[in-house]
Amino acid sequence: MAGRLAGKVAVITGGASGIGEATARLFASEGAHVLIADRDASRGPWVASEIGEAARFVQTDVRFGEDVQGMFAAADEAWGRIDVIYNNAGVGGDEGNVRDCPEDRYNLISDVNIRGVWLGMKYGIPHLERAGGGSIIVTASIAAITGVAGVAAYCASKGAVVAMVRAAAGEWASKHIRINCICPGSISTGQGSRSEEQIEQSRQYFANYNPVGRSGEPIDIANAALFLASDASSLITGQKLVVDGGWTSLDARYVEVMGKRFP
Repeated sequence: MAGRLAGKVAVITGGASGIGEATARLFASEGAHVLIADRDASRGPWVASEIGEAARFVQTDVRFGEDVQGMFAAADEAWGRIDVIYNNAGVGGDEGNVRDCPEDRYNLISDVNIRGVWLGMKYGIPHLERAGGGSIIVTASIAAITGVAGVAAYCASKGAVVAMVRAAAGEWASKHIRINCICPGSISTGQGSRSEEQIEQSRQYFANYNPVGRSGEPIDIANAALFLASDASSLITGQKLVVDGGWTSLDARYVEVMGKRFP
């Protein structure tokens, strides 16, 4: 039985770890060729070699147009087409409040999370046009939906991404290019080079607050990306798919206070 992405070529930024790595592995298992783009020149090649012949790695910094053009050129050279672009690379972390957040921290978040996505669309869309259409997926966040104190720049960047997706989807729908984003909730990943112990601690912490009773895992977002990359979502564009275990459906404080009354 053919995979859901059989014959397709996907470019995934931030593909060397976390959500990007899980997605690269899943896409390849579903029949896709995968170009893994990441700044991490040590882990990226290892992930590609683990996947096998279906994968390539290109060191890429999504803040720079030359790098973004280079990753698309590498995918095109390897497989002759591009069908799926997953603009997943992003940065976050502690900022402090709006007053105290350093300008260089704000600039980094904006450059990676907004400019990186914009460059991925700008230089990726011509490849999808030549392929007769395709799917662009962007990793946004529930921070685009609900305020998170202490990370205002991050919230702003993800809100910008959601707005960009809506606008771009309208521009390219007639060319059969679908553009959607995923809004993950609490996902336990190794972002920021966290230890396995720290990841497990965050997993347990999030499990206490998510209505579904567990933390999100990278594969949860990868599965959502697979749906948006596949023909199963052919009528869906300009949308945000929230994958958060119910976090934004119920106030987390309400869950904490009333949890003992739930069955």
